[in-house]
Amino acid sequence: MGSKSGLIPAFSIFRLFLDRLLRGSANVAVFQRGFAWALNDMPLRALLYRRPTEPKTIQVVFERSIYLVRLRRHRQARRYTLRIHAASREVVLTMPPRGSLKEAKEFAQKHGGWIAARLHRLPVAAPFTHGTVLPLRGVDHRIVHRSGARGTVWTETNGNGQRLLCVAGDAPHMDRRVSDFLRREAHKDLEAASRRAAEKLGVKFKRISIRDQSSRWGSCSTSGVLSYSWRLILAPAYVLDYLAIHEVAHLIEMNHSPRFWRLVLKLCPQASRAKTWLDVHGTDLHRYGLPARPKRSP
Repeated sequence: MGSKSGLIPAFSIFRLFLDRLLRGSANVAVFQRGFAWALNDMPLRALLYRRPTEPKTIQVVFERSIYLVRLRRHRQARRYTLRIHAASREVVLTMPPRGSLKEAKEFAQKHGGWIAARLHRLPVAAPFTHGTVLPLRGVDHRIVHRSGARGTVWTETNGNGQRLLCVAGDAPHMDRRVSDFLRREAHKDLEAASRRAAEKLGVKFKRISIRDQSSRWGSCSTSGVLSYSWRLILAPAYVLDYLAIHEVAHLIEMNHSPRFWRLVLKLCPQASRAKTWLDVHGTDLHRYGLPARPKRSP
């Protein structure tokens, strides 16, 4: 098959180049010119911005406390910027391509007060440890460590009517056991809610996936996979049901058109109430399971 526009295929050029190189030392200049051409063809930014390995994080000291700041270079950044991810409580400093580590440290330190104020404004982290109170399906449960008991995690009510989330085993494994339990419960409830919605709408989904998204509560792929945040198991049941109906409705309408919302409201009259609950309490759900961050003095 002939090449378009009379161009010689790249592979033929490469073979011609090797043949000439192997004919004798007189053709070393050909190799040198070819090597120079290869360098010239490299992206300019790859030549300009290559630098020694730099640290992934830096420390900012403010009022005898130390805050870790993750560094992130972005080729489109024009200045230094700071951002705090509410879900993970991570402080991120974005740097321009030609920014220096020295300037980044000075910028972060200059805004140490802003970092401290924003972090302190976030809801207090609630690790999965003995004594922590967390909402399960919208109802508060206090985590109780039962070291001598058999089993893994279960719920019960004590003599005072208080709901308990009991965890067996060694203390170092409490976080993992509670996390696994909540994910299993989320998968069970969300799969059931998704199936109910799918049956009413006359559609089928491929499977559901339980994740820990920080920017969205759920999503629907074109292949029929529904993804949900496990943290929905912490919300009241009507909120979880609304999210399931919302994502299943995307199997019919992959948009947020008026037709889409009519489908949602038809199956979920409490959609507005659920959306309001997430707007008010959604950020708070991300604090559960986060490790406590003790202050460290320099």
